[in-house]
Amino acid sequence: MEPTTSSQTNHTFLEELRRRRGELRESLDALELSLSAPAAADRAGWVRRVHDGLGGLAHDFEHHIDLTEGADGLYQELLAASPRLSEAVSRLTAEHSAIRKQIDDLLARVDTAGDLEHVTVVRDLGTDLLGSLIRHRQRGADLVYEAYEFDIGGDT
Repeated sequence: MEPTTSSQTNHTFLEELRRRRGELRESLDALELSLSAPAAADRAGWVRRVHDGLGGLAHDFEHHIDLTEGADGLYQELLAASPRLSEAVSRLTAEHSAIRKQIDDLLARVDTAGDLEHVTVVRDLGTDLLGSLIRHRQRGADLVYEAYEFDIGGDT
C-alpha cells in the first residue's frame, strides 16, 4: 500500500466537503418545502414540519462549521497554504455566526406561529435564512475553487 500523499489527503477532504455540502443542500430543500406548505388547515402540523426542517438544518450547519472552522478544518488549511484568502475566510467565518443566529431566532419563533400572521413572519424569516445560506454556499464554493481549482458543487 502506498503512503498517502498531501494531494490524496486534499482530494479526500474535498470529497468529504462536497458530500457534506450535498447534505446541507438537502436540508435547505427540506426547510423550503416545509415553509411553503399550506399552514391554514393544519397549523400544528406545519409548525412541527418547519421545526423538524430547522432542526435538521441546524445539525447539518453545525457539521459544516466543524468541517470548515475546526482545528484540522478547511479554513486552517487554506490560511496556511494561501494567506491571501484570509479576508474571504474571515467573511465566511463571520457569516457562520450570523446564520447560526438566524437559525436560533427562527427556532424560537416557529413554535409561536399560532395564527396566520405569525406563520407569515416565520415564512419571511425562513426565506431570509435560506437566502443567507445559499449566498454563503456560493461564496464557499468560490473560495474552494480559488484555492484548489476544485468544484465542490454539492448537488451530487
